[in-house]
Amino acid sequence: MNFQKSIEDVLQGPSSPLSLANGKWTVSERKKLWQELGSSIFDRHLDALQECIIIVLSERDPQFDLPPEDRYLAQIQGKTPKYSSELRKGLAETLALLGTNSEALINCSHNKPENTAALSVRKILENKDWVLWGSLNDLLPIIAEAAPGEFLDAVDNALQRIPCPFDELFVQEAGGIMGRNYLAGLLWALETLAWDAEYLVQACMILGDLATRDPGGDWANRPANSLTTILMPWLPQTIASIDKRTVAVKTLQSEVPQIAWDLLLSLLPKRHQTSTHTPKPSWRNTIPEDWEEGVSDSEYRKQVDCYAELAVSMARNDIGKLTELVNTLESLPQSPLDKLLDCLASKAIRSQTDDQRMELWNSLTSVFVEHRRFPEAEKTLSDKIVSRIEDIATKLAPQNPFNLHRRLFVENEWDLYEDLENLDEARKKLECRRQQALRDIIADTGTEGVIHFSEIVESPRTVGDSLGTFASPEDDMHVLPAMLATENRKLGEFTAQFIQSSQRNRGWIWVDQLDRSDWSVTQTSQFLAYLQFTGETWRRVTDWLGKDENKYWSRVVPVFVRPDSDLGFGIDKLLEYDRPNAAIACLRMILYEKDLTLDSQQCTRALLAAVHSNEKLIGLDLSLVVQFIEALQDDSSVDPGELGNIEWAYLSLLTLRQDVSPKTLSNRLASDPVFFCETIRSIYRSKKKVELNEESDSQDRVRVAENAYRLLNAWNIPPGTQTNGTFLSDKLIQWLEQVKQACDESGHLAHALIHVGEVLYFAPADSKGLWIHDEVAKVLNARDAEQMRTGFNTKVVNSRGAFFVDPTGQPERDLSKKWRQRADDVENAGYQRFAVSLRALAERYYQEGERIVAEHKK
Repeated sequence: MNFQKSIEDVLQGPSSPLSLANGKWTVSERKKLWQELGSSIFDRHLDALQECIIIVLSERDPQFDLPPEDRYLAQIQGKTPKYSSELRKGLAETLALLGTNSEALINCSHNKPENTAALSVRKILENKDWVLWGSLNDLLPIIAEAAPGEFLDAVDNALQRIPCPFDELFVQEAGGIMGRNYLAGLLWALETLAWDAEYLVQACMILGDLATRDPGGDWANRPANSLTTILMPWLPQTIASIDKRTVAVKTLQSEVPQIAWDLLLSLLPKRHQTSTHTPKPSWRNTIPEDWEEGVSDSEYRKQVDCYAELAVSMARNDIGKLTELVNTLESLPQSPLDKLLDCLASKAIRSQTDDQRMELWNSLTSVFVEHRRFPEAEKTLSDKIVSRIEDIATKLAPQNPFNLHRRLFVENEWDLYEDLENLDEARKKLECRRQQALRDIIADTGTEGVIHFSEIVESPRTVGDSLGTFASPEDDMHVLPAMLATENRKLGEFTAQFIQSSQRNRGWIWVDQLDRSDWSVTQTSQFLAYLQFTGETWRRVTDWLGKDENKYWSRVVPVFVRPDSDLGFGIDKLLEYDRPNAAIACLRMILYEKDLTLDSQQCTRALLAAVHSNEKLIGLDLSLVVQFIEALQDDSSVDPGELGNIEWAYLSLLTLRQDVSPKTLSNRLASDPVFFCETIRSIYRSKKKVELNEESDSQDRVRVAENAYRLLNAWNIPPGTQTNGTFLSDKLIQWLEQVKQACDESGHLAHALIHVGEVLYFAPADSKGLWIHDEVAKVLNARDAEQMRTGFNTKVVNSRGAFFVDPTGQPERDLSKKWRQRADDVENAGYQRFAVSLRALAERYYQEGERIVAEHKK
């Protein structure tokens, strides 16, 4: 009590360093208080404080007893530290004050405060395992500033230990909303210390060592990213000189060359480049008051020149690194650019094998082709340099036609178009180049060579497509039927496109004249499956396969769909052979075709069958399912029962979207009190002593309950609403009476009334001017309607959805004003109980606004 009285007296003083808000004490000006009380601290206090700090900050967080994916439940499961986060942070900050503001402790021995801080940091971190480092994650930036030398030595020593604690912390990193990065605090600590020239090189070296251990992950906080951010030429996050930064990079180059190489590439200029700020020191006066962010043009050029020279020197004898540097040619200063081109033109590079030069040649070719394609664009490389690059590329061109022509067969062919003003002509020229390339390969290694070529290119489909445009019967014999049984993905894509292209260019006569005498049923069905998904193909399915037609319908992937009047037959066949997902993919074509009408019965059958089908989902867009349901909802000919079953089956999809809802089920809830009561009973247990029709918590029951809950949350059609949109209050009263009676008997009345109150939020305005229908207000005003009023207010709050917090609290004040006015309106209309409930809601918004304002004033 004496202590409390003392700090209360301090609070009353002018310019008090303490503050009190909502019963919580805080030190608003910690350094000021430290200066004022420093003379009251003696050596014995520091000894006691050191012991306390070591005990508290050495505590292992019990959350690490749980697996990473369950740690968000640590508080619920009682896995929380003995000492509060406020105490831990306060002691860490005291440690920082000891290490940075010792001059205030005038009655302590010389260097006693700094030594206390250093010794505490050493004992806390010395030889500790990953759990302790993870437990201190959030506090490490503060601890680092308390004693930078001790901290960096402790991290360095931990990196040398076997096992290294940081290896395990990388493994502990978890993704998802609840995931966490347990090394972020260490990275922030090193970034903070890197501002100081004295600690820059050691901090960068530690980050380099961490980067070699980093297995990668979803989090942006990575050691390599920290290095880039610290040394970024146009926004360096250190006050160290350029020479000192260069020393840091060269040290990394010597110790961890691959990390240094990746760093140098990241530091070279790029067309689109962003950077972020690292945390600045909070306790040490590292950064001068007159320091200005950014660099001058000369400083920027000096750094880029230095980093580019280092990169070229590292790449000189490494063809892989040279290839990477080629992709940065436009950003290189003149001197390192000339050195790089000299290296690329050297005999040592030309003497490499085709395979070794392949990627380098590709990259060089892309550079000069890109410049030739955009002659009017602003150029960063002169025509002289581009000509030199083209000359080097020509001398490095592969002799093997496989390697020479690979770049023509890629997925993204846009970069291969020579004339962007006339795309049709560009496509034709590219196709001619592809066909000539395949002819060269056939002349050199035969059709078998083309088949092998399709396995090594990025896009085997384009190989098959081009070969199909000019293939001879001899070529056909090499592909068919041997390639029809292949399990090789690339050969399968090549064969499918070859068949498609051959049929398109040589017609159905080519299909019918193939010698199939020695083809197996499997090969025949696969050949037909590669043809277009049309009536012409299906007639041959019947003729060629007969009773074995199931072999076709069970394997065909209808990607080559041409919407026409025959498509309905194909969809029926897919459904017959349990291929509802494939049928849905075909129905999509009808949905987007103006000249065709969606068959609602087919669509209904496909959607219902897909729920229980074992067919693999290959490329099925779930948003497409929602579009089909919307189309069925707009079709009055669809049976409401079947449509309700479809909405129930796909409820999780419908409730994820704001622009679509389970209309049929919502209307049924609003019109059928029995269905509403069944829905309530499927979610909640009875309040009666004996559960009526009690069921076990089986998996099916849980799934039904989850779906029912989704439905009630999405329900926005108040009882009494008719299908034409009109609202009949007598229907609401009748519906409500039946619900009350049934749910009272079953023991579910309270839950039912809450959900009724929620849906009444969507009731229409009254024709006489009241913001809510008069009869609905009367229902909500009844003496026994407390649960409904609770539900109504809950829906009001939840309907706001996600929002950004405005520090002024104005949105909350506006909502408070809105609902206070509405409370007055219903009270004036004679509904006092409803008004009291709404005023409580308005007050809740008002208090929330006040809380937000108070929090943002701190």
